[in-house]
Amino acid sequence: MSKMKIGLVLIAALTATVYFTLPLLNHTADQQSTDVIAPDTLLAEVIKPEPKMLYGIVVDSALVIEDKIKRNQNISEILSAHNVSRESIFQLAKLSKNVFDVRKLVTNRKYTLICEQDSLKTAKAFVYEHNPTEYVVFRLKDTISVERKLRDIEIVEKGVAGVIESNLSMTMTGLGLSPQLTNEFVDVFAWQIDFFRLQKGDKFKLIYEDHLVDGKSIGTGRIKSIYFNHFDNDYYGFYYDQGDGIDYFDENGNSLRKALLKYPLDFTRISSRYSGNRYHPVQHRWKAHRGTDFAAPAGTPIRSVGDGIIVEARYQKYNGNYVKVRHNSTYTTQYLHMSKIKSGIKAGTKVRQGEVIGYVGHTGLATGNHLCYRFWRNGVQIDALKVELPPSAPIKPESMADFDVKKKEMMAQLDLIHFPKEDSPVFASSK
Repeated sequence: MSKMKIGLVLIAALTATVYFTLPLLNHTADQQSTDVIAPDTLLAEVIKPEPKMLYGIVVDSALVIEDKIKRNQNISEILSAHNVSRESIFQLAKLSKNVFDVRKLVTNRKYTLICEQDSLKTAKAFVYEHNPTEYVVFRLKDTISVERKLRDIEIVEKGVAGVIESNLSMTMTGLGLSPQLTNEFVDVFAWQIDFFRLQKGDKFKLIYEDHLVDGKSIGTGRIKSIYFNHFDNDYYGFYYDQGDGIDYFDENGNSLRKALLKYPLDFTRISSRYSGNRYHPVQHRWKAHRGTDFAAPAGTPIRSVGDGIIVEARYQKYNGNYVKVRHNSTYTTQYLHMSKIKSGIKAGTKVRQGEVIGYVGHTGLATGNHLCYRFWRNGVQIDALKVELPPSAPIKPESMADFDVKKKEMMAQLDLIHFPKEDSPVFASSK
């Protein structure tokens, strides 16, 4: 074969190689390019920052202003200062009538404005903290709307122990516990223990529910169980519902409740007991005192100690404003020297146990704010703190097995709590 022919064959072979190889190279290059670029693009699409939310509203590019309602301040004043027209405010007030009355903003309650990032700080939304568990959202941009929302409440069981140094109230307060919890504690054992005559060294263990919103306590719920050692005697109280409503029972299933509450006020100070011969501070002479005086600040709510019917609710020269309640054919109670009788309380009105019927004052023949509490049995006045009342129903036979199981669980929880100065695990469990 001549050199010219050989050259032509080589050129033809080289051309064919390039022709068939170039597409493959291009394809490979495209494949590599796709493999390198696609993950970045995909990642950018998947990983998007979550928008910052507040009260269900996106606030990424918003101006958030937090403040408290000032005295005599109204919603119109707040919104007008943030470029909201009178027409919009009027429409908002009209729309909110069935949701929240905007005229009832309370001084020192928190509110939040969510505004545009403009020179006028135009409000897009106004949020009012009605109470720790409830808030109202007023949306102002585009369509005006009003919505009432509830926060999630976490219920946590907590345990605590204390030793009495002077009185129960001071001990509970020293442990960071609320007066509300002290009052409920006293109500559980009111007929078993005289809380006005505790001795130093008495001690207790308590398991109760704490209600939390965003990790902060907003109040306590029911007491679950109590152990109290008083004068070296052990007392137990266990919460149980056997179908008739909540009640408290001892370790044997006997009810700790009575038909009537022992105290007509939340736990307070007794300033004068029932007596056949007491020196009267106003009349300056010795005479019988047929009631029990409870010293308390003016305006303290007074509660009916039991279900009943109001037989008198009026003013009298010596009694001041007073209310008298007939509970049944045997028992009647009377509450004297009120600053005022609660609206709606009048002769013939039915009241429930624990219902507020008036407020502490010093009307009538009285030197200071207090409640004089009187008690009749079969028409005869007696000492309300010494009366013996029949207990409520014990645990039913058909409920006893279930009660025993729950009682043992609660006793085991109480055993986990140690008294102060003892090494103790912290007892707290979420529900």
